[in-house]
Amino acid sequence: MIMKTILTGIKPTGELHLGNYLGAIKPAIDLSQDKANRYAYFIADIHALNNDQIRKEGAINTLSHKIAAAFIALGLDTDRCLFYKQSDIPQITEMTFYLMNETSKGLLNRAHAYKAKVQDNIANNFEQDKNVNMGLFNYPVLMASDILIMDTDIVPVGKDQIQHIEITRDIAQSINHQYGDIFKLPIAQVDETTMLLPGNDGRKMSKSYGNTIPLFSTEKELYKNIMKIKTESIPLGEPIPTDNSIVYTLFEAFLDKSEMIEVKRQFEAGVGYGNLKKTLFEVINSELKDKRVRYFELLDDYKYIDTILEKNKVIVREQAQKKVDQLKNKMLNH
Repeated sequence: MIMKTILTGIKPTGELHLGNYLGAIKPAIDLSQDKANRYAYFIADIHALNNDQIRKEGAINTLSHKIAAAFIALGLDTDRCLFYKQSDIPQITEMTFYLMNETSKGLLNRAHAYKAKVQDNIANNFEQDKNVNMGLFNYPVLMASDILIMDTDIVPVGKDQIQHIEITRDIAQSINHQYGDIFKLPIAQVDETTMLLPGNDGRKMSKSYGNTIPLFSTEKELYKNIMKIKTESIPLGEPIPTDNSIVYTLFEAFLDKSEMIEVKRQFEAGVGYGNLKKTLFEVINSELKDKRVRYFELLDDYKYIDTILEKNKVIVREQAQKKVDQLKNKMLNH
């Protein structure tokens, strides 16, 4: 059986929260337990440059170290999986320029992020390309470079990211048609079971909404954030509906079906949201407390993180250079 390469990237654009953990990081690490495949994880710090606030604050390197510490603390096996920082691989940006010369503007005009920005500008009576820089416009090409340079077979994504894989395939097919079979055609893998975690106000947990529960807060801060969750006022002893309950949804995210039987019984018994939130805190804290300790140990040991990234940088650069040379030789000598 031929090993497949599975690639996952995460942008360092803010403090990690429970939604990041359950929606992206934990599924990615769980996937790597299958030793039949080869896994590559990267910190997408070049992609983060497109976030004006983070870039201007000069926070990308600090946030990148936090991402690295999080993945290691949460159980990523860095001896078996490639783990690297995007900016440590200059071949990615070189590859991006070659790909740009085989990518039509029309294809990028249809990219969701660019279209959303244009539509927002038009809705506000601005010039349609106001505050659109080339980092935003060419974002899908850089992502294609991330994927193609690693000979990626599978990219786990959310439904909103499928278009990026489609654009990557379009670019790869165009180049393969012109220069021969240089690139694999990656496929998107969407995990239908991955849930969108609600924030403390019921909307999707998101930094932009200010409704997140931080992943590595102290026990005291975690308790405060859990107790802040918006709930209905229901008298003690009266059954609490589980539909659209933020607290119930968070229980489901951390417990298996057998454990949820007791939780559902407590909702039906009307034990009160105050007691349910305390139990929820205990459940989440139990899962995270040892990981939290390891995370803060790693933040105090930058040298250990840098050693892992340095080791992987050498391996990835070697592979990336072979792919860049293959494409460059074809394009410059065709």
